[in-house]
Amino acid sequence: MRFIYGKQDFRSQERGQESCWLVTNGLGGFSSQTITGAAARNDHAVFMACTQAPNHRWNLIHRLEEVLETEGGAEHLSSQQFRGLPAEDGWKHLCSMEVDGLPHWWYQLNGVQMEKELALDWERNTLAVRYRIGNESGADCTLTVTPWMQFVPKGKDLSARQRFVFREGAVESAGLRLRINTNGQLQETPLRRQTLWYAYDACDGRRAAGHTTSNVQISIAVPAGVEKTLDMVFTLEDTLPAAGTVMQNAKKRLRALEQQSGFRHPAARQLAMSADAFITQRASTGAKTILAGYPFFEDWGRDTMIALPGCTLATGRYEDAKSILTTFLEHERGGLMPNLFPEGGNEPMYNTVDAALLFINCIWLYRSYTGDEAFVQKAWPVMKRIIEGYQKGTEFGIHMEPDGLIAAGQGLDQVTWMDVRIGDILPTPRHGKPVEINAYWYNALRIMERLASEMGEAGQSYGELAEKVRESFVHQFWMEEKGYLKDLVSGTKADEQIRCNQIWAVSMPFAMLEPRREKLVVQTVLRHLYTPVGLRTLSPEDAEFHPTYGGLQQQRDLAYHQGTVWPFPLGAWYLACLKVNGYSAQAKRQVKQQLAALEPALREGCAGQLPEIYDGENPTASRGCFAQAWSVGELLRVYEALERPRMEH
Repeated sequence: MRFIYGKQDFRSQERGQESCWLVTNGLGGFSSQTITGAAARNDHAVFMACTQAPNHRWNLIHRLEEVLETEGGAEHLSSQQFRGLPAEDGWKHLCSMEVDGLPHWWYQLNGVQMEKELALDWERNTLAVRYRIGNESGADCTLTVTPWMQFVPKGKDLSARQRFVFREGAVESAGLRLRINTNGQLQETPLRRQTLWYAYDACDGRRAAGHTTSNVQISIAVPAGVEKTLDMVFTLEDTLPAAGTVMQNAKKRLRALEQQSGFRHPAARQLAMSADAFITQRASTGAKTILAGYPFFEDWGRDTMIALPGCTLATGRYEDAKSILTTFLEHERGGLMPNLFPEGGNEPMYNTVDAALLFINCIWLYRSYTGDEAFVQKAWPVMKRIIEGYQKGTEFGIHMEPDGLIAAGQGLDQVTWMDVRIGDILPTPRHGKPVEINAYWYNALRIMERLASEMGEAGQSYGELAEKVRESFVHQFWMEEKGYLKDLVSGTKADEQIRCNQIWAVSMPFAMLEPRREKLVVQTVLRHLYTPVGLRTLSPEDAEFHPTYGGLQQQRDLAYHQGTVWPFPLGAWYLACLKVNGYSAQAKRQVKQQLAALEPALREGCAGQLPEIYDGENPTASRGCFAQAWSVGELLRVYEALERPRMEH
């Protein structure tokens, strides 16, 4: 899909900072700024390199200052807010901005037209930027580009003591050497320093200002009536490719991924390309991984297991799926899967109850797509240990109760996806038997029952336990008088809160409820939780409902799962809607109509991406991560169900 932004989208500095773009390099590195080219977050960067995939990220070039000098004087084409200084207002000369896989800008000033585009080299820390300047002003003009740099780990601020040296065509600082190649005039300049104002972070209670420095600039003179191209390549690598080659390869790769996905709908094809941003290398395992979201998150086990079916299987990236699943089966411990992989000498963290159960589901789905029986054989011992671990009990209070249901959580450990903790405060305590976890547990048992015979083992014990789980689940979770499922069985007031977690008890491949009850769950979610951009995490009728997400960290955390709208549960929601209506033509039409209402979200926060969250009461502006893996992955599963339905069991 092409996302075109015009004058109405950047009619002011503030308006131009409401949307951004994202380009990634398959290592965890990225390039992302606002549509006007400003750094409105401390995590924005023209060049965020990654020295050890996927999380050792360095903000090398924070932004590019662009000045066009014409007969009428020198004016900025770049846009940026500063603390204590007037803003650069190049957005006034920006005619349009387009994202079609890669970002593209068009400027016009005093008879000079300029195009700008950029790309990252795949699996290399290399940025290419190209300017095309057409000079019809009647006089010579000069474009000067100044890279404002940080050379600090992502999220950190530049110290006044940090040294920068320019020698032999490279900038050196913090042990890194950034080589520069250009057909323009590259020259060293006196070291300068700026203090940027991060408008987006300021309104969200994060660090509102940061510092950059520069000691080089690149310029090109364009005579009257002449068109010239200015190419720049910045790299940490030993080789310096041509800027045009980097851009051509990036475009070809994105188009190939779009074609590989096989989707017909433009939004689905776009999401297939968007999914690519999250699939990266991981140096510590030598395999692929899935980053949870940009610009904040790392690769988490729970997020990976939810995002993987859509981001890899639905898009035809089976080898990537296999690589990711192999890493997890090699790191199983005591029946649990890692929630956070190690960096350096650190051990993995296992504080998740759902990742291991969803791993079994992912193996099942992978097999249904690929027929790869050999991989199932390899995974089978790990799958058995997961079931045994949950039965006998493992870390974080995860264990099977006498009724066959899974209980989890103890003390201050939050092990479901609603996992916020503020010191000793648990805003969403879910210790006990969570509804979605037991839906995953039943699903896993039925999968084990089905696969056991293929593994040369008896599956009867899995089936008998599954039936016990089903009976206990219906007895303990279903509230006939209310027509929906408890969110939790714990003996607390939280049990009967209307939350979106119950939708997974309907959408999983193997589900426990009879059709009548499934329809009632879908109706409850529709009435209380559904919005066009996601499901609320808590009913607005609940006394604990938070209508907005923002402010200081504690304010945000208190609202995070207390009404905030999340796009990713829409995957389960739409799949449940299709299921309870027998995948009828009418049901498909309704889902398609609702999905159409979601399409504007693809251009609102980050072009082509779906965000982490929205406000709960009036979800008009995205919050949190501007690109979230499981949001993209789960919606891809819906488009797949519409275009090429599969029977998973």
